[in-house]
Amino acid sequence: MGSIGSLWEAAVKSAKFHFYRVVGASILAIDELRTLAYEISAILNSRPLCPISENAESLEVLAPAHFLKSSSYTKFPEPDITHLREGRLSRWQRVTQMQQHFWKRWSSEYLSLLQERSKWRVETSNIKVRSIVLLKEDNVPPLRWQLGCIQEVILGGDGVIRVVMVRTATGLIKRAVAKLAVLPINSEIVGTLPLPTGGVCLEQIASA
Repeated sequence: MGSIGSLWEAAVKSAKFHFYRVVGASILAIDELRTLAYEISAILNSRPLCPISENAESLEVLAPAHFLKSSSYTKFPEPDITHLREGRLSRWQRVTQMQQHFWKRWSSEYLSLLQERSKWRVETSNIKVRSIVLLKEDNVPPLRWQLGCIQEVILGGDGVIRVVMVRTATGLIKRAVAKLAVLPINSEIVGTLPLPTGGVCLEQIASA
């Protein structure tokens, strides 16, 4: 299917795996299951695919949500309750906790998939100035992808790039390359398969 299709399939497979993991043996009412499925669908459809603009000053990216509603998804901030015991939670909080667990596990794995895909497609380092990247961060709320643009690469004594300077929405930071995932540029996508919208993910999860 090509690398884009392979990345999509891997992301859906990962979503199913983590869906089963977070639900486990819990018995959910139909409304709770429907709500969780919609929340997970929003997470999957929020994933960045590639930069929208060739302007390096812009941190806007294309996501499956743009094909579904012409804009990205947003979510009201919820306190992190992943550390609370299930017995202390209300029914709504239990669904929210499942969603937060899913987000932490799946988003981390998606970033790893992007990093692996870059290694498959590019023989040399694809860490370049002006590249749009996703930052691996801990405790990021659902749907909040941390985006940045590489401003400077820092060569080590062996000539290998291990650290870069990244411009984010809040300022300039130094970050290890291992904590970054480079988004594919448009030219890597054009000429392969059509961009998957991810809209089928909800159907596949609900019918699995």
